[in-house]
Amino acid sequence: MASYKVEICGVNTAKLPILKEEEKDALFARIKQGDTAARETYIKGNLRLVLSVIKRFSGNHENVDDLFQIGCIGLIKSIDNFDPTIGVKFSTYAVPMIIGEIRRYLRDTAYKAIHTKEILSKTENKEPTLDEIAAESGISKEDIVFALDAIQSPLSLYDPVYTDGGDTLYVMDQISDK
Repeated sequence: MASYKVEICGVNTAKLPILKEEEKDALFARIKQGDTAARETYIKGNLRLVLSVIKRFSGNHENVDDLFQIGCIGLIKSIDNFDPTIGVKFSTYAVPMIIGEIRRYLRDTAYKAIHTKEILSKTENKEPTLDEIAAESGISKEDIVFALDAIQSPLSLYDPVYTDGGDTLYVMDQISDK
């Protein structure tokens, strides 16, 4: 996690607390009784979980703060909806919720940018630039690029590009190596 800032969204990640299992159980029992201080402690004690999830999405991109905030929303929804009687650990329940919240954010951002691009293409009768899409949509250029990249499906080097009944041309045939 050396590529991350020590401080994300005003949270010093080096000083995040680590909760023991018995602390988690006791806190969760208090949360179910409506104790907001216990809920706050539980959230802070699970922020490392959010950090581990956003590592999957952020790569070398600069929007770690945005992903962290969205991941925290997923964490809070997980805490609010978790049922300890189902017999799974909280992290097992929370990770897919956090991932889902981040994917939803990225998908919504990408589709808003795509929609804006289509509108600009029709009204301007030309392909809009990234700057024009960003200005029209109100989304930063970096967030647009990141979101569009995140919704792309991976492509195999062995996917066929062209076939004429004889030899098939694959993606890897189109990549040069000097």
